[in-house]
Amino acid sequence: MKKLMLLLAVFIVNSIAIASPVNVNSADAKTIADALAGIGQKKAEAIIKYRTEKGPFKTVEELTQIKGITKKILDKNSSDILLSDTTTPPTKTETKK
Repeated sequence: MKKLMLLLAVFIVNSIAIASPVNVNSADAKTIADALAGIGQKKAEAIIKYRTEKGPFKTVEELTQIKGITKKILDKNSSDILLSDTTTPPTKTETKK
């Protein structure tokens, strides 16, 4: 049982360490799907299609225009969604502009 708990703890720590902020305006679909919880390959491909057709995302909330992407998903990923190649995610005031 102790070995199982240790393996589980190592897995959780590694999963957390792998996640990193992703620029939804430049990343490919696989990168987006791997980085954001609740965003699989199909939703990631829809993000690419949307930004190709309508231009780059100006706000994080604009992602809710994509079918299946909800405010709850955005809230869960708020610290991992970038709109530019900066290293810090947008603040709440930046996302409401």
